[in-house]
Amino acid sequence: MTIRIRPAGARAQLTCSDIRVRRGERTVLDGVDLTVSPGSRCGVVGENGRGKSTLLHVLAGLLAPDAGRVQRIGTLALATQEMPDHDERTVGDIVDEHLAAAREAVRRLDAATAALTEGLPGADEEYSAALDLAQLLDAWDADRRVDVALAGLGAVTDRERPLRTLSVGQRYRVRLAVLLAAGDDFLLLDEPTNHLDRAALEFLTARLRAFAGGIVVVSHDRALLSDVAETILDLDPTRDGKPRIYGDGYSGYQAGRRAELERWAEEYQQQQTDRARLAQDLSAAQNRLVTGWRPDKGTGKHQRATRAGSLARAVHRRQDELERHRITAPTPPQRFAMPELPVRPGVTLVRAENVTVDGRLARPVELSVDSGDRLVVAGPNGAGKSTLLAVLAGVLEPGAGQVHRARRARIHLLRQESRYPPRRRARELFRAHVEAAVTAGLLTEAEVVGLSSLGLLSSQEVNKPIGELSMGQQRRLDLACALAFRPHLLLLDEPTNHLSITLVDELTEALRATPAAVVVATHDRQLRRDMRDWPRLTLHRSAAVRR
Repeated sequence: MTIRIRPAGARAQLTCSDIRVRRGERTVLDGVDLTVSPGSRCGVVGENGRGKSTLLHVLAGLLAPDAGRVQRIGTLALATQEMPDHDERTVGDIVDEHLAAAREAVRRLDAATAALTEGLPGADEEYSAALDLAQLLDAWDADRRVDVALAGLGAVTDRERPLRTLSVGQRYRVRLAVLLAAGDDFLLLDEPTNHLDRAALEFLTARLRAFAGGIVVVSHDRALLSDVAETILDLDPTRDGKPRIYGDGYSGYQAGRRAELERWAEEYQQQQTDRARLAQDLSAAQNRLVTGWRPDKGTGKHQRATRAGSLARAVHRRQDELERHRITAPTPPQRFAMPELPVRPGVTLVRAENVTVDGRLARPVELSVDSGDRLVVAGPNGAGKSTLLAVLAGVLEPGAGQVHRARRARIHLLRQESRYPPRRRARELFRAHVEAAVTAGLLTEAEVVGLSSLGLLSSQEVNKPIGELSMGQQRRLDLACALAFRPHLLLLDEPTNHLSITLVDELTEALRATPAAVVVATHDRQLRRDMRDWPRLTLHRSAAVRR
């Protein structure tokens, strides 16, 4: 999506102040302030469902906030996470739409040049204005920039290619390439590293660092945030309920967030101590009244009652004061709890012999995975990583070769993308998934885990229709269903897509610790660094190499 008005260049400005957005009874955003200028690099982080994508829609003008103000000066482009399933346009149509302003500027300059040659009235002013606009857009170089970006992101370069013939990842890369090349004043990017391989990630990082305009990027990619972001807007809960902005890039955010949580916890603990002391003082005062407290001899009955009542009222006043200024309890972060996965020592769970898939996995792959094995599948987009995992899981038949799986081995694949009935509630789908596994004899009743025990979705989220969950929450549901299967072999295709930074760290730790076998296909640079001691199978478009 692109908002097309005249570009503002150095005068461009994107600001929002005191933004509040409610969805039904829930406040999604509250008190958000942000200023983005040319050259600004702002990362937006927060747990899934905290309103990161919502904020981008507010900034782009697609969603009106319930309170607050947004001001835009200049052109703006938004890359959302979602891509339409059915699109009759071609790659060239997308290019034409996003380069329309540049091409119109060239046509306007040509017309002004002709008018100037003919000596028409006002031609001088029109030519000057048209030339300024063309130079601002760098209009003559627009198509070349698109071609460079398409190639750099590994996108389809054939402009006659229908979008409906492309995968989700291919369509995403085409759109991202065009947005990078279009020359807008601002880029709003929602999880831009999804569907990108290593070369494309390096290209994107370089382009964002060199981009002359302002950038707001929502991302779980820790490497991208470290390399690009100068400031971080954190939408996770704070002591006063307001978002925080941290300087000094991603490292500044990490240090600032830790300090924020520590202060919050310390103040809460002090408050709890004070409240406990006051409650004890009040209880003691009341007990002294009930048991017939007696002051020094000679003190009158009226004076005794007055002094006891005065003490009780003083404690009540202190309690009221604390209640008015009380600190809310630190919201416990949702902690991921990996269920115990089974192991079958000495058993080869799956073995692939000379496996190929026409048009998707061209060269034969030899591979065996034993119980407890670890493996990272690497390679550029189009090399067949997802295809290989689907073949190992048994959801795709190989075109040639054979796949052997151990008898009663539970092998489960977490795909990159899932499609669920949008009106079905998350807990209903999870329960149906588990019941089907039990009915099929793949899972015993004793092995069943509850959705709430995994720490992936809150009690409120599990009761929502799936269509109302964010992309990250839907991804958490995917992960919950995969783990509920209690697999001996867990196959993970880009498992960090759409997940929050905190959950990715917790998941990484759990994968390293589980006794089950794990095979991961990922472009996530930080995840690959964390798994650098795992064996690696590198797929190329022409060969596969394991080391």
